[in-house]
Amino acid sequence: MISLDSIVQLVETYGLWLIFVLAIIEGPIVTVIAAYVSALGRFDIYAVYALLVVADLVGDMIYYVIGRLGPRWLSPCWQARLGLSQQRLSSLEQHFDGHGGKTLVIGKLTHSAGLFILVAAGVSKMPVGRFLLFNLIGTLPKTAAFMAIGYSLGYAYQTIDSYIFRTSLVILVIGALIALIWLLRKRRKSR
Repeated sequence: MISLDSIVQLVETYGLWLIFVLAIIEGPIVTVIAAYVSALGRFDIYAVYALLVVADLVGDMIYYVIGRLGPRWLSPCWQARLGLSQQRLSSLEQHFDGHGGKTLVIGKLTHSAGLFILVAAGVSKMPVGRFLLFNLIGTLPKTAAFMAIGYSLGYAYQTIDSYIFRTSLVILVIGALIALIWLLRKRRKSR
C-alpha cells in the first residue's frame, strides 16, 4: 500500500481535485485521508467536507444511472440470467415506492450493501430528486463520521481501511442472515 507521506505529497501537489476524483471512486478511506491532511493544516476542513459530500453523491449517481439504464441495455437472455424478470422488477419498484428512502439511508450507513442498493434504486426507477434527498441524508453523517476519524486518527489510515473492510463485511453477513431469516419466515407463513 502507498505510504501516508506519498499520499500527503500527492494531495498537496494536485489539491482538492485529486481528493474529489478519488472520493468518487473510493469514498471512505479517501475521506479519512483528506480529513487527516486537513488536520495537518493543508486544507480547510469545511471545504473538504463539502467537496467529499458532493463527490460521494456524484459517485452514487453513477451507480443509480447504471441501474436506471442497465436493464434496458441487456438482452432478454441476459435479463433472465441475472434474474431480472418482470415480476422481480415490479416487486423492486414497489419496495422502493414504499421504502426507498429508508433503504437508501440504511444502505449508505452500512456501506457494504450500498452499491447494490444504489443500483437497485436506479433499476426501480426511483425519482432522481427523492434518490438524491435520501442519499444526502445518509451521506452527511457518514462523511462527518469518517472525517472525524481521519481528523483525529488519520495517521493510521491503513489500519482504519482494514477496519472499514472488516466492519462492512460483518454488516453484510448480518444483513444477509436477517434477510434469509425473514424470507424463510415469510415462506413458512405462506404455506
